[in-house]
Amino acid sequence: MPAQNEQSLNHDPHRAARGERPSRGHRPSGRGRRASSATFGSRTDVGCVRDHNEDSLVVAPPLFVVADGMGGHAAGEVASEIAVNVIAERAPEHPDANELGRAVQAANHAILKAAHEGRGREGMGTTCTAAMLEGERLVIAQVGDSRAYLLHKGKIQQLTRDHSLMADLIEAGQLTPEEARVHPQRSVITRALGSDPRTVADLYEINVDAGDRLLLCSDGLSGMVLDRDIEAILNRVSDPQRCASQLVNEAIAAGGHDNVTVIVVDVKGFAEKRRRKVARKTKITVAFVLVLLAAIVGGAAYGLNYWVSTAAYLGVDQGKVAIYRGVPGEFAGMSFSTLEKTTDIDVDDLQPGLANRLKENSITCDNVEAAESLVAEYEQEVLNKKQTEDERDRTRDEAQSDDSKSSGQSAFATASAASSEKTQNDDASPSTSGSGDAA
Repeated sequence: MPAQNEQSLNHDPHRAARGERPSRGHRPSGRGRRASSATFGSRTDVGCVRDHNEDSLVVAPPLFVVADGMGGHAAGEVASEIAVNVIAERAPEHPDANELGRAVQAANHAILKAAHEGRGREGMGTTCTAAMLEGERLVIAQVGDSRAYLLHKGKIQQLTRDHSLMADLIEAGQLTPEEARVHPQRSVITRALGSDPRTVADLYEINVDAGDRLLLCSDGLSGMVLDRDIEAILNRVSDPQRCASQLVNEAIAAGGHDNVTVIVVDVKGFAEKRRRKVARKTKITVAFVLVLLAAIVGGAAYGLNYWVSTAAYLGVDQGKVAIYRGVPGEFAGMSFSTLEKTTDIDVDDLQPGLANRLKENSITCDNVEAAESLVAEYEQEVLNKKQTEDERDRTRDEAQSDDSKSSGQSAFATASAASSEKTQNDDASPSTSGSGDAA
């Protein structure tokens, strides 16, 4: 795989002094990108002082490597390029700290062999910080003073330990970090690839979270820009490519005394997988809800249709009791009933309370058969009512006839009595006269 060793062409010291640097993006590596759980950006620059770039880098997710060569022109860049090429070839497919460490050891042996064979020169070497990030697992193999940082919840922390004289003196309490930044021996490293066949890398295995940000850099950045300023840029610039470029620009603006190489990687972790899982569950849930809703609506429609088609009620049609199929009233201007039958029963022949109820509202029934049964009861009531009235009329007529007969008989008896009395009177009159005469 071709290494990403980028050098400034036609370097102009005056442009460097103004901070104007040629733009450099990463070139696709021969390793070929695998499915990545991260987005990233990278940039390398010769800086303002050096006349060539000895840094190399690899961006081939899940593998990211920064190597800072040493040994002078045509030596440091050779060592760093060999290192990134060998690591890219030997790195495991998935994060494995031990396998990545063995790939770094192989790079060390390859650099020693190249120097022995006359490629580059004796004494050439390189730092190396190799990282593999997949999901929420990060492994690092590191030799030298190129660093790995992690921005977690807005706070930066250095993940690796420098193999340098300054780091040893700081840990021994002989120097402060501020003093080490300006110490004349600040570039002295105590471990590098190409210096000792027994060199091994420090290995780190770290759990990271979605939203974290990984930074790999050569000392051209960490030696020129304070950690707090690096943290501020990592927080402020969201796009990883723009962030990498901004970090390089800061190092150049601070003097650019060394080559500077930066890789910024945004950790997606399992957020995308969780998002897809949630989206899949949401789709299934929505589909289920839609099916359930359709079933409910369909069931309701079927139930409503069945209810409307089987229900019935009694109403009034042209003054007659009528049977309607469906339910009374309207909804949204639509009627849900049809006239089934108009009976011969006059509403006014019903009891007053029942008649008023039919006129003002209606009488609901479970079905047409129930309505017909109720109508039959009304017919019987009307018939009974008529029979009762007829019987009452007949009784009254009979009573009136009897009264007439009684009155006739009484008149006849009176007349007879009067006639009898008259006859008696007539018979008595001559006798009386005779008596008078006789007298």
